[in-house]
Amino acid sequence: MQERVRDLRRAFDADLAAAGDAPAVAGLRARWLGRKDGLLTVLLRDLRDVPPAERAGAGQAVNALKQHVEQALEEAAAAQASSPVTASLVPLEMSLPGRRLPPGAPHPLAQVRARIEATFLAMGFALEVGPEVESDRYNFTALNIPPHHPARDAQDTFYVEGGLLLRTHTSPVQIRTMERQRPPIRIVAIGKVFRRDPFDATHSPMFHQVEGLVVAEGIAFSHLKGTLERFCRQVLREDVRLRLRPSYFPFVEPGAEYDVSCIFCTGTGCGRCKGSGWIELGGAGMVHPAVFEQVGIDPERYTGFAFGLGIERIAMLTLGIDDIRLFFENDLRFLGQFPG
Repeated sequence: MQERVRDLRRAFDADLAAAGDAPAVAGLRARWLGRKDGLLTVLLRDLRDVPPAERAGAGQAVNALKQHVEQALEEAAAAQASSPVTASLVPLEMSLPGRRLPPGAPHPLAQVRARIEATFLAMGFALEVGPEVESDRYNFTALNIPPHHPARDAQDTFYVEGGLLLRTHTSPVQIRTMERQRPPIRIVAIGKVFRRDPFDATHSPMFHQVEGLVVAEGIAFSHLKGTLERFCRQVLREDVRLRLRPSYFPFVEPGAEYDVSCIFCTGTGCGRCKGSGWIELGGAGMVHPAVFEQVGIDPERYTGFAFGLGIERIAMLTLGIDDIRLFFENDLRFLGQFPG
């Protein structure tokens, strides 16, 4: 016990010499004199295990150490309180009101995405996700876009090692779902996509896309039109009209682009719709039989439709934004206009 007391005294003196400020001295007091786990408290508790013949001497040594620790801590605390640095500190005025932080809100793209997801969930669709780094097969070949197909030029993207690439659309999620799940299928895939587009007011090398897919027996083009009408009226305006125009996409046949009557002029013609009365939203069509064959679905038994659109496109329309770059600049003056 005597040797233990000597070791503890040397340790305390070293700790005290290293304590450079008032918080450090206060920490030493808690460590050495704490009521439950203080080193001296534990030492006093251990006196009961000392043989009776040695207990008196051990007790005197422990008490002497305790007095040394208490006196040294008091002197150190007094020295810290009277030091020039401590004396120059301005007391904390607790009555001053704190600085109020502005309330946060989801990013405007996140707000629009949540609205789109809620709309499709209410229509009975399931949400699916997939990897953003894809293979050539899932991004192109299985979607009836073989090597050297001209459609690849319009979706030039970023390639990485191992023959992989950053996906140009969320259509690979449709292929993965059809491989994993037999019809009936009703899903929407939402996420980031990447293309080598310029970064200007209407283009971005990274944007967000939502694509829908329905596969079952007896699915017709009328089901596609009805789904798109319901979606557009829920997300844009109740009175919008839908227009389908013939167009070519390798993974659908027949294919179409769909427009809605201008939500700003209700179709009479304005600057936003360039006087046409219509605003283009995206592409759609009936799933190509070659795509079904790639995933092992019988095109003689099943039919389906698919459609896609950009989330930024919907956000720019509904929020009145004319420059896509604003979504990615993280300017609080812009983001603060959309509290959610």
